[in-house]
Amino acid sequence: MTSSPTPIDVFWMAHDGLPRQAPGSVATTELLLRLAGPLPDRPRIVDIGCGTGAATLPLLAATGGSAVAVDTHAPFLDRLRDEARAAGAADRLRTLDAPMQDLPLPEGAVDLLWAEGSAYLMGFDAALREWRRLLAPGGVLVLTEAVWTTPEPAAGARAFWDAGYPGMRTTAANAVAAEAAGWTVRAVHLLPDEDWAAYYGPLAERIAALRAEGVDPAALDEVAREVDVRREHGADYGYAGYVLAPRPAAG
Repeated sequence: MTSSPTPIDVFWMAHDGLPRQAPGSVATTELLLRLAGPLPDRPRIVDIGCGTGAATLPLLAATGGSAVAVDTHAPFLDRLRDEARAAGAADRLRTLDAPMQDLPLPEGAVDLLWAEGSAYLMGFDAALREWRRLLAPGGVLVLTEAVWTTPEPAAGARAFWDAGYPGMRTTAANAVAAEAAGWTVRAVHLLPDEDWAAYYGPLAERIAALRAEGVDPAALDEVAREVDVRREHGADYGYAGYVLAPRPAAG
């Protein structure tokens, strides 16, 4: 007898194969890359929480560099390798199945450290603290982070995000925290609504298809809740991209 899928099984059923795993777009990736400023020729890139490579592949194309793409979901990495081969970039890509909290990478060997929609898994402050060691002199960190866009979000939005990310702050509060932690904030960019649609549109279609297949509706309701909250309270929160450069330690 075949067992019913667990809630985590349903989560992956809904997300596997999607074009994106977080709000964003190629246009936003390219904008944040420009805001990062000059990089070495063929920069060394690490994309943390790369998913299926929604940012990795555009970064490889735009910079001519090489990338280590980090994730812990093997099917995402499998798909990324396939797409890199199709794009003729396989020789410049290495995938790494490792937790972002304990990256087996050498210190000071990264020119561009990238993390779209993933730093929340360890927290904004912890990410800035733990990843700093990876950057080479002149290196830059670019990440996108869920943020409050109002000091008094609606109760429904607060309840949803407090359950999943209680450390979420306003855009400005994150910038202050980064400066206090020894980083220079080069740029902050609030992602447009189109970047949310690029993520939630395909996700909603997948959820509808799974409902039609008879997948556990309660488990699908849990996956769909984030789409509903965005529709109901999208004015209260967003995603912000931060371009950060570490300041030299005081002598």
